[in-house]
Amino acid sequence: MRVTKGAKIIAGTALLALAVAACGGGGGTSSTPDATGGGDAAVRMEIGEPQKLFYPSDTTETEGAEVLAALFTPLVKYDDDKKVVNDLAASIESTDNKVWTVKLKPGYTWHNGEPVIAQNYVDAWNFASYQDNAQSASYFFGRIAGYADLAPGEGKTPKAKEMSGLKAVDDSTLEVTLTNPFSQFPVMLGYTAFYPLPKAAFDASGKVTEDYARKPIGNGYFQIDKAYGKGTDQTIDLTLYDKYPGEKPKFNKLQFKVYTKTETAYNDLRAGHVDIIDQLAASNISSAKTELGERYIEQPDAGIGYIGVPLKYNPEYENVKIREAISMAIDRKTISETVFSGTRSPADDFINPAIDGYKQGACAVCTYDPAKAKAAYAEANGPKLLELGYNADGGHKEWIEAVAINLRANLGVEVTVKPFEKFQAILDELDKKTYKGMFRMGWAIDYPSPENYLTPIFSTDAAKTGSNYAGYSNKEFDELLVKGDTAPTVEEGVALYRQAADILIKELPYIPVYFYKINAGFSEHVKGVKINLLNQVEWTSVEKV
Repeated sequence: MRVTKGAKIIAGTALLALAVAACGGGGGTSSTPDATGGGDAAVRMEIGEPQKLFYPSDTTETEGAEVLAALFTPLVKYDDDKKVVNDLAASIESTDNKVWTVKLKPGYTWHNGEPVIAQNYVDAWNFASYQDNAQSASYFFGRIAGYADLAPGEGKTPKAKEMSGLKAVDDSTLEVTLTNPFSQFPVMLGYTAFYPLPKAAFDASGKVTEDYARKPIGNGYFQIDKAYGKGTDQTIDLTLYDKYPGEKPKFNKLQFKVYTKTETAYNDLRAGHVDIIDQLAASNISSAKTELGERYIEQPDAGIGYIGVPLKYNPEYENVKIREAISMAIDRKTISETVFSGTRSPADDFINPAIDGYKQGACAVCTYDPAKAKAAYAEANGPKLLELGYNADGGHKEWIEAVAINLRANLGVEVTVKPFEKFQAILDELDKKTYKGMFRMGWAIDYPSPENYLTPIFSTDAAKTGSNYAGYSNKEFDELLVKGDTAPTVEEGVALYRQAADILIKELPYIPVYFYKINAGFSEHVKGVKINLLNQVEWTSVEKV
């Protein structure tokens, strides 16, 4: 998941007037004098600091996922029409949507030279699922038969370390048996959690070692040059794997540069010290359109930006009428058009318009109505002090401050805005259930299905190990997800997921604010930059100039 500066209300108009110029560029240029262009100089991409080390099944945020996507080849990928295309998989077939046979393409090897085999998937998926390993993406394997034996729940002891539904028939054949039929199972297999792991990743007890997670041996385009010193290293350096059997990138070195402010990265892009930024800060979008010209990218995106609410962890937000009032107090249209220079659109659903299942106007309380908001908030006896947390390394300051201004003016409350220096910092507090304020959250899809906007963020199971930071739980919602999973056709499944999304509209565990667009930029030292459905750079299209 990926999963993005001053404003004030103009008296009498309820419109936001930006003071972008007063906000500055966010920290000046980097002091790192990187080589540019030519020879073996690296293509350099800006990222925020990954939340965790590089365990594929414990990487549920975009920064770490971007790195892992350069190191690993997934079973499937997605084309421009959001259709599944086999990648390392030669075929994925089932006669009943319950027992799936995955055939692997020959010729793929790990970066240590060993062949990629079916057992590598069995080992990786069992490790991800075993409860004691505490992997954040564990619940993605919950449909596989035997998962409950490995992850019985808090306070219970696992009965097994291997799922009964996983079997390596031979080196090139993986058999996966699900608990119930699930027609969209192949769609999931492009997600980070489903990457395989080599034998070298595991110690004698079957755990993936920290040494491996600092310097992963992958099966993808690039291999990592040195162990990642999380919290100390400002770059992650990769080299092209010359034995990669598929289409290779056209350059030899890739460097991810870690920034705490996207504005600083943009100054470095202008100065030639970084080559690619896949999501510009709001304060830079307007100028980037002019300054970068054809090197500015704006395209549709399947992500959603939310205000998250800690329902389970702060009783002040328990009343849905309070959340509805907060939602109606937010001027989404002006934020989208003014703060984001027209590069966002107001959100009116929990499913993005790019994906089947979206319903226009589904969220009635997502319509700006300050008078109704104020009356509803007073009637519900909403809290007099609100806090909004956000990560400062993602260019989110302007729109969060704009929301805060809306809430102050329209609800008559005090609002504190709390920046966290890094995305990982706020995620860590949310993981620990210690942050009690509302929070900025965004979702970039893992695979193109309406289910991906629902299960990982709002299901009961996802509150334990996933991305359900609200702690939201609704039995009817969970049951509709199961029905959608087991529907005989994709179309019937989408209809059931739509019903589940309608429950979210009624209960509003998060507040949808905007639908993303990709606003990216690249330097004069590269060309052919393309960003895919998962918000990741397509490295085979990039060329150095």
